[in-house]
Amino acid sequence: MRKVNARRFVAPAIAGALAVVLVAFLVAPLAEGVRGAVVDANGHFTLAYIGNVFANPIYREGFRNAVAIGIAATALAGVVGVGAAFVLDRYQIPGRRVFAALVPLPLMVPPFVGAIGVKQLFGQAGAFNALLARVGLMNAAHPIDWLRDGRFVAVVALTALHLYPLVYFNVAAALGGLNVELEEAAASLGCRGARRFFKITLPAIGPSLFAGGSIVFIWSLTELGVPLMCDYTRVTSVQIFTGLKDIGRNPFVYALVVVVLVATVVLYAGARWLAGRARVVGATKVARARRRVPLRPAPRAAVVVAMTALIVAAALPNVAVVLVAFARDWYGTVLPAGLTVDHMRAAVGHDLVIPSIANSLRYVTLSTAFDVVVGTTIAYLVVRTRARLAHVLDVVSMLPLSVPGLVMAFGYLAVTREGRLLSFLNPVRDPTALLVIAYGVRRLPFVVRSAAAGLTQVSVALEEAAASLGAGAWRTLSRVTLPLLSPHLLAGGTFAFALSMLEVSDSLILAQRQATYPITKAIYELYQLLGEGRQLAAALGLWAMAFLAAAIAFSRAVLGRRDGGVFRI
Repeated sequence: MRKVNARRFVAPAIAGALAVVLVAFLVAPLAEGVRGAVVDANGHFTLAYIGNVFANPIYREGFRNAVAIGIAATALAGVVGVGAAFVLDRYQIPGRRVFAALVPLPLMVPPFVGAIGVKQLFGQAGAFNALLARVGLMNAAHPIDWLRDGRFVAVVALTALHLYPLVYFNVAAALGGLNVELEEAAASLGCRGARRFFKITLPAIGPSLFAGGSIVFIWSLTELGVPLMCDYTRVTSVQIFTGLKDIGRNPFVYALVVVVLVATVVLYAGARWLAGRARVVGATKVARARRRVPLRPAPRAAVVVAMTALIVAAALPNVAVVLVAFARDWYGTVLPAGLTVDHMRAAVGHDLVIPSIANSLRYVTLSTAFDVVVGTTIAYLVVRTRARLAHVLDVVSMLPLSVPGLVMAFGYLAVTREGRLLSFLNPVRDPTALLVIAYGVRRLPFVVRSAAAGLTQVSVALEEAAASLGAGAWRTLSRVTLPLLSPHLLAGGTFAFALSMLEVSDSLILAQRQATYPITKAIYELYQLLGEGRQLAAALGLWAMAFLAAAIAFSRAVLGRRDGGVFRI
């Protein structure tokens, strides 16, 4: 009887412990950021700081630019993502599986790194101007500075090409769950082609499209790395970043954070609601599978060219990074004048590089272990127990999807100042623990989602059979549940690991001492160096991309086609 009673309290006790962890490292930092925006120097409640954000023309312009980037990047990513998902779902085209495998890759390499390549391609002495001069479309003595007046376009394009897989994953899942007979019935009544798409298909996948688009908008609204690398400073994310040095004296930085936080949380709540509706629509799917339509030669060629152009465009910034890393000299020419491995060697020998790689591996390994343990426990409580706190934990653990990394990093910096709740984690002394926590909390939703999906596929009957044969709870978990769950944990953990390796916001904000820089902070610092700084930064970015490519290949080998599920909201 005592053993039974003890088991009754195990799940609530574990749920309570996890609640304390999430409150301390997720809720408290956000609350501290909000408190700084609504409490004045005398401790009184005020909305003056937030009101002054909209009254200040500089902050107002920054927020307007951030919203414009979000809208434009979301629109571009939506068109590209829907088009790719529709083509790969509906038509038989050569290389369809190859295209489907290559679509997710841009998500794994942040545009922060690709910005190095974009500046090499479209700078005044870049490859594009050299090409225009060679074909006689531009005077070489008066090159066009595409990035001076076109920084907004560059930021939008880089961000959209990085994030369109999020739309693709959500729309592809919705198309796969769409009732085939709905479209066939419309076709039988004369509703075909574009009319059927806009009247039947698009409304059916609309909730999923909005869900994926909302995440793209939230992400692009607060993107820090790309505007920073493209010298686009009149945007909210960069204004928050530059205001961090006055975090103890400037309440308007807190107000900016709260404005962004409220906008993103409201949008994410709407996306979650619509995503729930999308899953209901998907449940009406009939048993008959859809047959992909063969295309005539001309349309088939056009589709293949379009998909190839998309893959090349998304990969072009990173291809340029590779060329910069190996270029002997690339100034005013279409292609590098020669290739060399000197920059790769110099990067490995630089004081920042090897320590930054070692630091990132340490931070990310620990944060991934945190995600696997905490995420699996939350998923188990939600799927297998009746603990009252379980669903609250599930909702709270999903918050990092709606809260931008910039806001989270700011919250960590605010809550670890002297005299605050987590001052013992102040990153000025040593950011290791704080970066591990920040990386872990940011990627926790992916592991929770992956583990929960795995647990729903593991039959409870197997666990009950083990228990009926005398296996205790721990033995059943270790010998039955975890082995069956391991592919999902491996996949979720690998994605968490890969995404954390090149995390931008947390790395740039929390790593404040050179000896503790992770890879992304080292890339940013190297890029600021005169001389061969750009080449060294590209070389380090190339090392990071090679590492991530190996992690992605490993994860896809484990998950197969199911890897997109961890990116759905």
